Amino acid sequence: MQLQDILYSQGFGTRRVCAGLVQQGWVSVRYPLLSSLKDYTTCVDATAELEPEGLELRIQGVDWPYHAKAYVLLNKPAGTECSQKPSTYPSVYTLLPAPLRQRPTKSAVQGVQAVGRLDQDTTGLLLLSDDGHFIHRMSSPKKHVPKVYQVTTKHPVDSEQVSRLMKGVVLDDDPKPVRAAACDQIGDHRLDLTLMEGKYHQVKRMLAAVGNRVEALHRSRIGGLTLPPELQPGEWMWLSAGDLELLAHSS
Repeated sequence: MQLQDILYSQGFGTRRVCAGLVQQGWVSVRYPLLSSLKDYTTCVDATAELEPEGLELRIQGVDWPYHAKAYVLLNKPAGTECSQKPSTYPSVYTLLPAPLRQRPTKSAVQGVQAVGRLDQDTTGLLLLSDDGHFIHRMSSPKKHVPKVYQVTTKHPVDSEQVSRLMKGVVLDDDPKPVRAAACDQIGDHRLDLTLMEGKYHQVKRMLAAVGNRVEALHRSRIGGLTLPPELQPGEWMWLSAGDLELLAHSS
């Protein structure tokens, strides 16, 4: 695969722009797993044929490992919208580097896309990818991927509310009851709520249906993947092969 095509696939601009980056000496490459090529070497030939797998790039001083498909995790902060065209608050996409937002895809919209949405005031684990099959597998209610939310309530939680959440409550736009897969009371005003689907404002509406109100909402886990405690709000990370394995086993 030509170096300019590799850069293009990673979201560093058009092929012409990528060729210019190479020709101006702004691109270095290395293969950290190969002892003979583990140090960065500047390449000025945009048409140089390279094996993409295992390749690490350094573009204008920024290190970038090659990924055929992008799978990332963002610790979503409050006051952000999961939309490319936000209405009131900043978009979560502004927290990502430009190459992730510009990765070419076959669909009309380029770049990684959020796997489902969190409300603007909801924080925590948000997956993003440019792999349509992965997005569908993680977000479709038919796949039964559990999602755990830490819920802070306005009023004290009682056993009757927990029981009703587990048995199922009727939301105003759906006659079919929705229920929690698990509901663990952590304190007087704290629940860990596990859901298998993601209806509009579902947690807030479920708590309202049992006579309570959500004061704060944080998603801590999807499937077997837990939000790393060291990842600060607004920070993102690549998902490792192990992370993807945890998600694959949950669907």
